[in-house]
Amino acid sequence: MTTTPASAPASAPLSAATRRSIVLLSLATFASMAAQRICDAMLPELSRVFAVSLGQAALVVSVFAVTYGVAQLFYGPLGDRFGKFRIVTFATLGCCVGSVAATLATSLDMLVWARLLMALGAAALIPLTMAWVGDTVPSDQLQEMLTRTGLGSTLGIVGGQLAGGLLTDALGWRWAFAFLTLLFGVVGLLLWGDWRRQQAAPAVPIATAEEPQSARPGFVKQALLIITGPWSRVVLLMALVEGAVGFGVLAIWASHLHRSLGLSLSLAGAIVALFGLGGVMYMAVGRHMIRRFGQQKLVLLGGLLVGVCALVLAFTPHWLPAVPASLLAGFGFFMFHNTMQANATQMAPGARGTAVSLFASSLFLGQSVGVVVAASLIAQIGTGAVVALGGAVMAAEGVFFAWALRRRDAQRVA
Repeated sequence: MTTTPASAPASAPLSAATRRSIVLLSLATFASMAAQRICDAMLPELSRVFAVSLGQAALVVSVFAVTYGVAQLFYGPLGDRFGKFRIVTFATLGCCVGSVAATLATSLDMLVWARLLMALGAAALIPLTMAWVGDTVPSDQLQEMLTRTGLGSTLGIVGGQLAGGLLTDALGWRWAFAFLTLLFGVVGLLLWGDWRRQQAAPAVPIATAEEPQSARPGFVKQALLIITGPWSRVVLLMALVEGAVGFGVLAIWASHLHRSLGLSLSLAGAIVALFGLGGVMYMAVGRHMIRRFGQQKLVLLGGLLVGVCALVLAFTPHWLPAVPASLLAGFGFFMFHNTMQANATQMAPGARGTAVSLFASSLFLGQSVGVVVAASLIAQIGTGAVVALGGAVMAAEGVFFAWALRRRDAQRVA
């Protein structure tokens, strides 16, 4: 039986107010990811309504992803200077304005600009939520609380793709953005109220007690220290590839099912939304799987599982096998992705906020590249081959990263 050392006593339970703040931040991460994935299932409809190719319609995804990825680099310093919760609150309200503009768009160009505005706000929500939780929650409770905010973003994948498909099919694409307007508006107002409460009774962040802000190097210096680290470069490169072949190629899965199998946008979106549900399933059993398999086997098995499931989804002649394939692909992807997140938070313990921002930026810049490349390849090799190629690269990445982890661990032992 183990006991807690006297030098590291268990921290007191979180207050009800802090837990409420974390729930609200989880809703913000849900909204951010829903905004990112809501256009996936509506791409064929946007292509038809605006009389453009599927590749041109995919600009609403790729421009969002590029803006989202670049904006990550700026929110770390803004959050440190003006307050992370405050920035999340105003960014959420800004997303509401962008959603209104998207709802009223009369051309594809207007819709792309509205999506850019939404991405500028949505980029703040997930990384600053993680940073705020890291500042506020004691280390022995941090993993549990980060899992809760991670659950919000994972459910956002499901909610965004379901809403995009169902509302586009039933009422038209504008109603999907009307849904986002309502979502961001409600969450933003709730965050505003909670932020005002925090202003009335401010809490001292844990990070402040441990290290004065003035002792920390600037963002540029921190970023250079991280980028020049050999292991950091491996993690950031893996994030770039993961974003391209995971989240990026995922954007055309619903379009592939719609085109190749003749499914409605609602059904295609619902099937692909099971990808997010698979992620939720992994989070439910993740603690046990981490203990049983360890990081190396998780990334290896996760990458291979995504690869096999992508092949099934790409070439199945009937829609039924696509259901378990999408679900298991999500399970495997989050086996890989959560291990990546854990390594990202350990790249530079003295500059964790900057490290997470760089990781998120690499991930979503990779997504934008993946969307653009996938859209350009569709006309040449077809949607099925693009989906299969994405899965094959994901499997290869799992093999490579497992090898890199094994090599790093061996060097540490030596």
